Amino acid sequence: MDQYYSQADRVSPDLENEDVNYKVGFSINNKEVCVNGKTPQNISSSILRNKSDPMLVSSSARFQMLWHFLTNLQEVILGTKLAVLFPAIPLAIAADYYKFGRPWIFALSLLGLTPLAERVSFLTEQIAYFTGPTVGGLLNATCGNATELIIALFALYQNKIHVLKYSLLGSILSNLLLVLGTSLLCGGLANLKREQRYDRKQADVNSLLLLLGLLCHMLPLMFRYAIGEGTATACSILQLSRVSSIVMLIAYVAYIFFQLKTHRQLFDAQEEEDDDEEEKAVIGFWSAFTWLAGMTIIIALLSEYVVGTIEAASDSWGISVSFISIILLPIVGNAAEHAGSIIFAFKNKLDISLGVALGSASQISMFVVPLCVIVAWTMHIRMDLDFSLLETGSLAFTIIITAFTLQDGTSHYMKGMLLFLCYIVIAACFFVHKIPQNQISEGKPFTGLFSA
Repeated sequence: MDQYYSQADRVSPDLENEDVNYKVGFSINNKEVCVNGKTPQNISSSILRNKSDPMLVSSSARFQMLWHFLTNLQEVILGTKLAVLFPAIPLAIAADYYKFGRPWIFALSLLGLTPLAERVSFLTEQIAYFTGPTVGGLLNATCGNATELIIALFALYQNKIHVLKYSLLGSILSNLLLVLGTSLLCGGLANLKREQRYDRKQADVNSLLLLLGLLCHMLPLMFRYAIGEGTATACSILQLSRVSSIVMLIAYVAYIFFQLKTHRQLFDAQEEEDDDEEEKAVIGFWSAFTWLAGMTIIIALLSEYVVGTIEAASDSWGISVSFISIILLPIVGNAAEHAGSIIFAFKNKLDISLGVALGSASQISMFVVPLCVIVAWTMHIRMDLDFSLLETGSLAFTIIITAFTLQDGTSHYMKGMLLFLCYIVIAACFFVHKIPQNQISEGKPFTGLFSA
C-alpha cells in the first residue's frame, strides 16, 4: 500500500516564510516522489491560512451583505399582499416622464401610495420592537400619517388650499368612521361568543382632544356667520385661526407628555392571558430605518404627482374634487392604520385598535392641521381653520357619534356597522357635492419663506 511520509512532521512558524524546501513525497514502490517541496502538513496549514485571506474575508462579507439585503427585500417588498401594486410606482414615474395622460399619472400614483403606506406601518412596527410599546405606538401613528402630511404640504406648496383642507378632513373622518367602524365590525364578528372590552380612559382622552379641535374649527365658522362676509372678517378669522393653531399644538405637546411620561400606564396595551406567542422583529433596527427613509422619499414623489393631477382626474372621471380629496386620498393614506387596526380587532385587542384609529385622528386634528396653518403663515399663504359649513358639520357629527359610541367601554359588531354606515352617507354627500374650480386655490401665491 502507498504510504504518505515527510521528513519533518511539523513546520516551525519561524521557517514558514523562508525559502526552504523540504524533501516531501509519497512512497510508491519504495520510490520517493516530491510534491512541490512541501509536506502535507505544510499544505494543510496553507489551506487554513488561505481561508483567512483578506480577499476571501471581503468576499464573504459581501456575500453576507447581499444575503442580508435580499432577506430584507423579501420581508419588506414581498411580505404584503399589496405587493402586486408596487409596479404602479415605476409606471407612475414613467407616465410622468413620457407625459402620459394626467389622469393616468394620478391613478398610478394613488395605487403606488397604497402599498407604501402599508409598508410604512410594517417598518414602524419593526422599529417599535426596539423602542418599546408606547413609543412604538406613537411612532406608528406618526409615520402612518406621513402620507397625509406630505400630500398636505405639497398641496400647500402648490397653493391648493381646498385640496389640503379636504384631505385632512377626510383623514379624520376615515379614521373615526371607516377604520374604527370596520375594526369594531370585524372584531365583533370574529368574537361573537365573547364581549369585547377596552379601556375607556384612553378613549376619553382622545375624545377630549378631538372635541377641542372641533371647537377650534367651529369658532371661525360661527364668527363668519355672526359678523358677515368681508375683508375685515376674513382677516379676523385668519388671526383667530393662527392663535387657535398655536393652542392646538400646545395641547398636542401636552398630550404627548401625558402619554409618554405622567400617565403612560393608560396607554400600555393590556395583555390577554390567552395571547399568541410573542412576535419578534424580522429585520434589524437600522435596516428598518433605512427602508423607512427610502419609502418616505418615494411617497413624497408620488404625493407631488397626486396633488398636481387631481383636477385633471376629476374632470376626466366626472368625480368632484371634494370626493377625491375627502374619500379616495384618505383611504390610501390610512391603509396602514386600517389594516393594523382590523388585525388587532380580530385578535380581540381593542385597546390597540382604538389607540391606532383614535390616535391617528387626534394627531391629524391637533397636530397636522394646525402645523399646516403655521407653515402657511410662514410662507405668507392665507390658510385658516374655517372648513365651511358642510365640512365642519360632518366633522362635528362624526366626533360626537364616535365619542357616544365609545362611552361604555364595550363593543360589538353593531356599533362598527353603524359607524361604517355613517361613513357611507358622508361619502355619498361629498360625491354629489361639487366645488367650483375657482375655489380650489384661494391663498396668496407662494413668494418665498420670509418675503412680505
